[in-house]
Amino acid sequence: MVRRSLLLALAVMLLAVSAFAQRPRTRRTPSPPPAAVVPRRPSPPVIPTPRSVLGFEPGDDRKLVEWPVLVRYFEALAKASDRVDYRELGKTTLGAPFVALVISSPQNLRRLDYYRQVNAGLADPRSFRTSRAAREALQNGKAIVLITSSIHSTEVGGHLSPVALAYRLATDTGATTRTILDNVILWLVPSLNPDGVTIVSKWYNRTLGTTAEGTSPPELYHHYTGHDNNRDWYAFTQVETQLTVDSLYNVWHPQIVHDIHQMDANGARLFLPPYLDPVEPNVDPLLIDGVNALGSAMAWELAGQGKTGISINSTYDAWTPARAYQHYHGGVRILSETASADLATPIDIPFDRLQARERGYNPRERSWNFTNPWRGGRWSLRDIVSYQTEGAYALLSHAAHDRERWLTNFFNIETRAIRGWREWPYAYVIPARPPQDSVALSALLGILRRGGVEIRTALQSFSVQGQRHAAGTYVVVLRQPYAAFAKTLLEVQNYPDRRLYPGGPPERPYDVTAHTLPLLMHVTATAANDSLRVPLSSPITPRIVPPLPPLRVSDVEPAVRIGLYKSYDATMDEGWTRWVFDTWKVPYTSLVDSVVRAGKLHDRFDVIILPDQRPSEILEGLPPRYPAPYAGGIGPDGSEALREFVVDGGTLVAMNEASRFAIQALLLPVRNVLEAVGDEDFYAPGSIFRLELDTSTAVAHGMPRETIGWFQGGPAFEVLDSNVTQVVGRWPEDPTRVLLSGWVLHPERIAGKAAILEVQQGNGRVILFGIRPQYRGQSIATYPLLFNSLRMK
Repeated sequence: MVRRSLLLALAVMLLAVSAFAQRPRTRRTPSPPPAAVVPRRPSPPVIPTPRSVLGFEPGDDRKLVEWPVLVRYFEALAKASDRVDYRELGKTTLGAPFVALVISSPQNLRRLDYYRQVNAGLADPRSFRTSRAAREALQNGKAIVLITSSIHSTEVGGHLSPVALAYRLATDTGATTRTILDNVILWLVPSLNPDGVTIVSKWYNRTLGTTAEGTSPPELYHHYTGHDNNRDWYAFTQVETQLTVDSLYNVWHPQIVHDIHQMDANGARLFLPPYLDPVEPNVDPLLIDGVNALGSAMAWELAGQGKTGISINSTYDAWTPARAYQHYHGGVRILSETASADLATPIDIPFDRLQARERGYNPRERSWNFTNPWRGGRWSLRDIVSYQTEGAYALLSHAAHDRERWLTNFFNIETRAIRGWREWPYAYVIPARPPQDSVALSALLGILRRGGVEIRTALQSFSVQGQRHAAGTYVVVLRQPYAAFAKTLLEVQNYPDRRLYPGGPPERPYDVTAHTLPLLMHVTATAANDSLRVPLSSPITPRIVPPLPPLRVSDVEPAVRIGLYKSYDATMDEGWTRWVFDTWKVPYTSLVDSVVRAGKLHDRFDVIILPDQRPSEILEGLPPRYPAPYAGGIGPDGSEALREFVVDGGTLVAMNEASRFAIQALLLPVRNVLEAVGDEDFYAPGSIFRLELDTSTAVAHGMPRETIGWFQGGPAFEVLDSNVTQVVGRWPEDPTRVLLSGWVLHPERIAGKAAILEVQQGNGRVILFGIRPQYRGQSIATYPLLFNSLRMK
C-alpha cells in the first residue's frame, strides 16, 4: 500500500516536470534581434513568357509587333535566365539595336572566353603546337551553332520563332534540352534585318481589316537592298552583314549555321537540304556531306512528329557564295524555307491549287525527296512558327548528340585547306600599282580581308606567266584556312550547261551564276600555278581608300539636279542605286509616282534615273487593293511628263529593263532584239560579259576600250535611226568572246548588238543601259559609265 502510494506520487511529479519543460521559455531565451535573422534565399527570377511582353503567343493569327517590343522581350529573358545572355552588336542602317543572344548551360556561359579560344584553334589548326593539344580541343570544345532569322522581313514567322525557341531553351528541363545546353553554344540572331521587322509590322498593323491586309509594304524592307540583303555575304556592303561577320562568324567560327526563311505558299510546307546541283566547286566535299546528313536528319525528325509536306533536294542550289559565307569557312549552312501565309493572316489552299510542278519535285505527288505531301487546307502563322522552331530544335539536338563529330570534321576541313588542294593554283597575284584603280583595289582587298583571307606582299620583284611584278605586289597564297573563299571570288566561273531535258530549255539557277570580283572591279588578279620563289611578308591589313565624289561642283559649273525614280512597287535596283550614290556622295532627290505624274519635271531636275524595273511595274505600279497614294504607277500622264522632260532638255537614264519602258513610252528609234525571245533561244542568268566601248563618247569618257557588263535579263539594242542615236558600247561581234564569267546560251543573238545607247530627242537625250552598271554595289568597273551619264551636256 505504501509502495503503491510512492509510485503514484512519483508519477504525478514526472508529469509536472514534463509539463513545465514544454512551456515556452520566453523569459530565459530572448528573441534574436532583427539583424540576426537569417534571410531566406531569394526566389529565382520568373522567366517571362512571350505573352507577358508581346501580349500574345508567337503564332497567333494577325499578331505582329515592332522590333523594340521584341528587344524588350529578349532583354527580359536574359535578365531572368542564367542560360541566356543578351548582346548588342551595334546599330542597324536606320539606327536600331542589332542584337544576338548566346544560349547554353550556366557553366558554359561562365567559360565563354575559354570555348571561344578552343574553337578559334580548331578553325586554324596551325595554332596547335602538338597533336595532343588538338585532341584536347576536340574533346573539350563545344559545338558552335549560329541561328539567324528574319533577314527577309515579310517572312514574318522569322520575327517570332526566335522568341519561341529562346523561351523553350530557357525554361525546358527535359533531357534533350539539357543535352543541348551542355554540348552546344548557340548564338541566336533574332533578326538580321531589325529595321525591316518594324517596317513590315507597322504596315501590317496599319492595314489590318482593309483590302491591303497581308500585302507587302510599299517600300523596300531593307533600306538599301530589300530582298537582296541575303546576297551580301561576300561583298559585305551593308552594316548588318558586317556586324554579323565581324562579331559572330569571324569570332566564333560556327560549325553549323541555320538560316530561317520562308517561301511561296503553293508548294511544300518546308524545304531542307540537301541542295540541288550544282554545288560551287570550291566547297569542301566533307562539308557538303555534313549539309546532306543534317538536313535529312532534321526532315526525318519533323516527319516523325507528323509534319507533312517536307521536301529535300529541291528548289535551292548551292552555287553562289553570296548566300553561303560559312561554306567557305569550314561550316555547314542549313537553309530552311517554310511556306508563307499572307504575312500574319491565315490562308486556305485547296490541294488542287498547289503547284503541279516545282523545281525538283511535284507538290501533289509522293517522291523519294517529298515523301508525304501536305493535303491542303488552312495554313497560318502558327503553323509556320511550329515548323521553324521544331526544325531549329532538331538541328540543335543533332549538333549536341554528334558534338565531337562536328568538331572533328570542322578541324579536318580546315586542315585540308591549309595543306592545299592539288588541282588548285598555289596563289593569286594582285598588282599594287597602276593601272589598278586604288578604290577598286581597296574594295577587293577589303572584301578578302574581312572574309578572313591572309594577304601578303612580295618582298622582292618576281615573275608570273611571263609578267614581271614589283616588290609590294599583293599575294594570296591558297594554303590557308579560308583559301576557298579567296579562290571562288578571284577566279572565273564556268557554270554548267544544265537543261530541263536534253536539248530543252535551261534549268534556271536559283540566283546568279558569276561572282568574279577582279572582273566586276577591273582589278588584275593572276593565278600562279607553282610555288613562288620570292620571300613574302607576314599577313597585312590593306589600306582603305575611300571613294571620291564623282560629281565635283565648281564655281563655273552648277550642281546637277538628279532625280531618282522610286516606285511604290519597290525595286531592289533603286535601293542599290541609292546605296551607291550615298556611298560615293552623289546628291539626288527621290521621285515618287505622283511627282512624275504632276509634270514640269525640267523645272526641278536636269537628270532623271529609272532603275532596273519591268515596264508594266513602272506604268501600273501596285494594284488597287493598296490605299492612296500607293496604288497605280506613273500611268500615261507620267509617261508623257517624262517625254516632255527630255524634249525640254533633260537627260533620262534608263537601266536594264527600264530601257524597254523608255523605248516604248518615248517612241525611241531603237529595237530590243531580245523582246519576246524565249529562254531556249537566249539565256544569261546573271553573267559577266565583255563590253566594247566608244571612248570618244561622253558617257564612256575616261574608260578603257574594253570593260565588262553585268547582264541579267536586260535588252540588247538595234539602232533604227543612226542620225539621232550614238552607240556607246556594244557586245563583241564574235559570239565566243561575249562571255567572261557565268553562263550564256546562244550568245550569237546579241553578238555585235548595242549594249549602251545615247538617243537624242528634242533638246534632251535618253541614255539606255542594257546592263546594270551598279550591280549590287559590286560592279565598280562600270560605275563611271553611270556617273558620266549624270553630267551636264
